[in-house]
Amino acid sequence: MSAEQFEPVSARVNFPLMEEEVLSFWNQHDIFRATLAATEHKPEFVFFDGPPFATGLPHYGHLLAGTIKDIIPRYWTMRGRHVGRRFGWDCHGLPVENEMEKEFKVSGKRDIEKIGIHIFN
Repeated sequence: MSAEQFEPVSARVNFPLMEEEVLSFWNQHDIFRATLAATEHKPEFVFFDGPPFATGLPHYGHLLAGTIKDIIPRYWTMRGRHVGRRFGWDCHGLPVENEMEKEFKVSGKRDIEKIGIHIFN
């Protein structure tokens, strides 16, 4: 294959504009729902995506987890699996427990047991 067979490509690329065009196309054609419909009767890949931050504002540490949570379902969808997207709880429990201890004004297992685990939960 020779270089003459390809059309020249501009060195001036407007990536934000390209992204807007892709997003517009996806929105116009409802691509996300189409991928779900196309794989509806295929083997399922279950992937629970939890809330990105349960105890405060997002920070840079959430970028990696968010990227992984985006890539894995896309990968398995492209492999022909049905990947329904639904939120679950995958957060580390200690920050949430710490916030609840502050709210209930308790500290540690003994205090939690005194007020009752069912109440603390």
